[in-house]
Amino acid sequence: MAQSTSSTRTRAPHQWLALTIGAVYLLVGAAGFLVTGFGGFAEHDHDQTLLGFAVNPLHNVVHLLIGLLGLVMWSVPGRARVFGWLLVVGYGATFAYGLIAVNNPDINFLNINAADNVLHILSVLIGLAIALWPQRQTATASPGSPLA
Repeated sequence: MAQSTSSTRTRAPHQWLALTIGAVYLLVGAAGFLVTGFGGFAEHDHDQTLLGFAVNPLHNVVHLLIGLLGLVMWSVPGRARVFGWLLVVGYGATFAYGLIAVNNPDINFLNINAADNVLHILSVLIGLAIALWPQRQTATASPGSPLA
């Protein structure tokens, strides 16, 4: 009787975190359109909020794209780490932009408020966790090897 050779690939914690963040951002992007509709694409209007976070259709599209990236990149460890770095760079820049734009409707095309800024810095920290999560040691040491 032949044995079946099934290769089960275990996922690292940073991959599951990338998948989770991707799914959350995808859902937030879709839910944002329930609040904003599709008009006033880059409008500044802090009355349009989703759970206290200001949104507009452009902001929703950004969330959808980040969510899709997470869902596409989570399954390969290296790609999940790249997704983490994309969160760090993208949300780091968005946080810096938000500090300036939050009280300036002339440049606040993403409709960012203070709650968004807090979420953006948290996204940077989550991105760092995904990117820098310790790699598993898979090598086994045999007696007399440098790993022993």
